[in-house]
Amino acid sequence: MSNLSPIEDIPQKQRDRLAFIEQQAWFCGAVSRRDVVNRFDIQTAAATRDLSLYRELAPENLFLDQREKVYRPSEGFNPIFTYSVSRITTWLSQGFGDEEHLSWSTGIPCTISESLAQPKIYILAAVCRAIRQQRAIEITYESLTRCSTRIIAPFGLHSDGRRWHARAYDRESSEFRDFVITRVGSVQDAGPAREAECADEDDHWSRRVVLELVPHPELERKEPVLCDYPFNKDGVMLIKVRAAVAGYALRQWGVDCSHDHSGSAREYQLWLRNREALYGVPNLVLAPGYAL
Repeated sequence: MSNLSPIEDIPQKQRDRLAFIEQQAWFCGAVSRRDVVNRFDIQTAAATRDLSLYRELAPENLFLDQREKVYRPSEGFNPIFTYSVSRITTWLSQGFGDEEHLSWSTGIPCTISESLAQPKIYILAAVCRAIRQQRAIEITYESLTRCSTRIIAPFGLHSDGRRWHARAYDRESSEFRDFVITRVGSVQDAGPAREAECADEDDHWSRRVVLELVPHPELERKEPVLCDYPFNKDGVMLIKVRAAVAGYALRQWGVDCSHDHSGSAREYQLWLRNREALYGVPNLVLAPGYAL
């Protein structure tokens, strides 16, 4: 390595670009000059310097794919920046937060109850690369009944507020299923995903259902709940979700899904008014009070 200054001595804007280069390569499987140019609206020459600097700082992390003209993470990739899982999942789900983390405070006391179930960041990165590059992966997986080795083709991520899941085609069961990422023990590449394993073939992932949520009819006073949520003028929230995640969402939001709103109004302040929308939806065992 050349006689470079420590990362802390590099100007903040350039550190942000270096962090982006690292995240893009690690989680998406490739980074190019064009990615850096488009993300930060800089000249090509500046992006070239950033990539060169990153490779000097971490010479074993990236290799040049001559055919595609992109840099890919090496087998021994070891990040030079520190990441929290919550920061990475914010970046993945909301598209921002890829700058280098600042040790800076607003001076406003603020706490967030984060999920206790945090996936291993290396496992999350491997799953993300498989999704981005449309690859199948062989995983070891701990279900509630057994430990197994299986090949899946992941194409999406979703969170139920407690855990992150990969939506994938499972070759063992020949079904589209959800896999809790914290329960994945190892990941190995298993070749290209097949055409029949893509998101377009997953009816439950492609289908959207509209949920009609209203204040729980058994509430003594509905005014506080009307303040809490963005109801329309008729006192209804219309929420569109993927059928594959509807059960998870209803549990996360604490919605009483019983047909006669018999769930406790103290526990469930919302009620699902149109239960018929859930016809054919998987994972309804997760929806509070829903009985087939």
